[in-house]
Amino acid sequence: MNKSPDIIIIGGGHNGLVCAAYLAKAGRQVLVLEANTQAGGLGATREFAPGFRASVAHTLPQLGKRLVKDLELERHGFGLAAQALPTVAMCTSGKHITVSGNELGGASASDTAAYPAYLQLMQKFAKAIKPFWHKRPPLLGSGGLRDAATLGQFGWKLRALGKQDMRELMRMIALPAQDLMDEYFESPLLKAALSWDANVGSKLAPRSPNNAVIALLYRMSGDLTGGLPLAKGGCGGLMDALAAAARAHGAELRLGSPVARVIVEQGKATGVQLGSGEIISAPTIVSNADPRTSFFKLLGARHLDVQFTHRINRLRTDGQVAKLHLALESLPNFTGLAHPDGRLLLAPDMAYIENAFDAAKYGGYARQLPMEVLLPSLRDDSLAPRDQHVLSALVQYAPYTVKGGWDAHRDSFLENALASLERYAPGIRECVIAAELLTPADLEQQFGVTGGHWHHGEFALDNWWMNRPTYGASRYHTPVSGFYLCGAGAHPGGGIMGAAGSNAARALLEEN
Repeated sequence: MNKSPDIIIIGGGHNGLVCAAYLAKAGRQVLVLEANTQAGGLGATREFAPGFRASVAHTLPQLGKRLVKDLELERHGFGLAAQALPTVAMCTSGKHITVSGNELGGASASDTAAYPAYLQLMQKFAKAIKPFWHKRPPLLGSGGLRDAATLGQFGWKLRALGKQDMRELMRMIALPAQDLMDEYFESPLLKAALSWDANVGSKLAPRSPNNAVIALLYRMSGDLTGGLPLAKGGCGGLMDALAAAARAHGAELRLGSPVARVIVEQGKATGVQLGSGEIISAPTIVSNADPRTSFFKLLGARHLDVQFTHRINRLRTDGQVAKLHLALESLPNFTGLAHPDGRLLLAPDMAYIENAFDAAKYGGYARQLPMEVLLPSLRDDSLAPRDQHVLSALVQYAPYTVKGGWDAHRDSFLENALASLERYAPGIRECVIAAELLTPADLEQQFGVTGGHWHHGEFALDNWWMNRPTYGASRYHTPVSGFYLCGAGAHPGGGIMGAAGSNAARALLEEN
């Protein structure tokens, strides 16, 4: 970059890269500063054992066609190893239930009959709400015509559902996942599987109110394949394509460049100071970090009013999911599953999930742990040596703070995770060459995410749309002039979606 940057983006996670690519495409001089030596944040694919690679985030259910097309990501190397993985609700007896698109396999006649109506209704709701994930939240009270139009469009979308369905959405919107599932299905195994996406990555469980429908609809918002896609090279393949797209439009990415603080002069952000002491000036600073890091560690509470700092301080940011990577000598044998090529959910019923959540609430963890398991090397042989495999698992619930500290409990938690896997894949321990366990505390330490929370804060009605992360910062700009947010803590939220990054870029271009 020959000229001084117009915009500095702090953090090279996927939202930061998306924001950079859109801004550079619009002709802005953009500098991305990433603390780690690899871009991508939680989406980066890393070697965890010699020859074995995995990414912390491992599927792309929310990625959209528009982003891929706008940034020409396929031209920059992005591709899919799988178009639409099935979800398999695992049963220790081998009597699994498979969810694949519009079809159920192995379910009872009653549940098979009920599923199309449930799915049709949820897809109808998702279609109505989805456009607003990609819009800046409206400003209430003193907003202009654009904000009034957004509110009007939202109201019209709800009205277009029809009176009965609109009432049903309003009734369902704050239901616990368990209540929603009980209304439609009889199988405990199926209920646990279909409710999984309402709670994964959050400090919530099936009986928690205020989350199920919105979280499920959010997870259904991707339209890249209509299913559960898997990126070539892991999610890092997408990160590499985003970085390449940003560079192709003229953005500069500096890796291994941690930002120590944002410089504020006379109430305006004017630059950043790196950990090395180097100062870089720019009229606009955008943070891809979580809100607490952005406002307290980078900006400094002294530049914010007391009420605003209280609201940021009250954000719920304690992560509850660990990531397990196993390097496998051979493919494990799962009972009753000839080919474990899908998303395998290890949760026999919602009580099993709730019990694990209860243990984590009090600084402990369950002996039997709910898990989401993938073997991505079945679809992508670049992730493991020939004839060997990678197992990638989300393990719920791993509290951010465990009694006695994670150093004292890491081996015990790993043992419980392996024992939980053994119930479904007897003998899997004999296949394990190496293991990596990333707790929420590890994610905070390695990636700088407060509390190790994947979504930078709970995804719930009180922290959604015009309240994400809180009013006064929900439209990407903040109380400090020239300082913006573009990360998962901003609207619409977490997951590998990129909407927060693209929305922030559009907001910046509108204002500057």
